[in-house]
Amino acid sequence: MKAQTFLPQDYRPAEDEPFMNDRQLEYFRRKLEAWKQELLEQSAETLEGLQDSARSVPDLADRASEETDRALELRTRDRQRKLVSKIDSALRRIETGEYGYCEVTGEPISLKRLDARPIATMTLEAQERHERRERVHRDD
Repeated sequence: MKAQTFLPQDYRPAEDEPFMNDRQLEYFRRKLEAWKQELLEQSAETLEGLQDSARSVPDLADRASEETDRALELRTRDRQRKLVSKIDSALRRIETGEYGYCEVTGEPISLKRLDARPIATMTLEAQERHERRERVHRDD
């Protein structure tokens, strides 16, 4: 395990420092871990909510409403589970030294993009090309 990197509280990755230096990696690692913790807490709350709502509701309209809410909760939970998986993948890339570099072009992903979407695996340009190709194939 690597030694903890000191990070001032107001630290923000800057373009004028070496890309993915120890401070930047520590910044993104902490950001990802905090996001993951938040999602896991929300997930636990969702589970409690689903268990509470599992009671029998006699009124048909209330029951239908309850089922709709439950389906929405389950979809949200599934999205959160996939997001946690992407966060874990980003944390692994930090450990292996691959974090911050586009998986398609190998170029650095902009710090602005990573700050906004720390699980990004492609530069904005590569992501847009990927989405355009997906749209073309989806239209077939």
